Amino acid sequence: MKQLRPAVLAGIFAVAGVLSWAGARLWNAYGTLPGVPLAAPIVLAAIAVVLLATALSLRARLKAQRERRPGAKGVEPLMAARAVVFGQASALVAALVAGMYGGVGVFLLMDSLDVPARRDQTWYAGFAVLAGAAVIAAALFLEHVLKLPEEDDTTPHAPSRA
Repeated sequence: MKQLRPAVLAGIFAVAGVLSWAGARLWNAYGTLPGVPLAAPIVLAAIAVVLLATALSLRARLKAQRERRPGAKGVEPLMAARAVVFGQASALVAALVAGMYGGVGVFLLMDSLDVPARRDQTWYAGFAVLAGAAVIAAALFLEHVLKLPEEDDTTPHAPSRA
């Protein structure tokens, strides 16, 4: 499984932000811009908390397993793989969603801060971007916790005896 690269996530964020900003301008020209829901930053923050709790739990279990503590509960490989996939999927979706709300937030920030409802929408969009960044950070931390150690091929092998 390939490791997530922050540059890819930043690219997704930037492209989604630019497209969302352009879409918000176009939508606003034709009518009313759809609102940014208050639930957006709340849901993203909840996902970040779940990812962080998972990472901390698995890190503690792996540490106990490495130290060979009696009664240490190990981490099943399939569970670790599922956690990494969940983290990677969450990070990719969070980059896309944070870019979308970031683009809408920039549009609202530049265009209509004089309307109180739009000002609130700008705050919600900003908090959604911050919560999306928290999801990405938690997912990268989870991926770091579950990364397998590199194989060291520099050790000389003993010649085999026939």
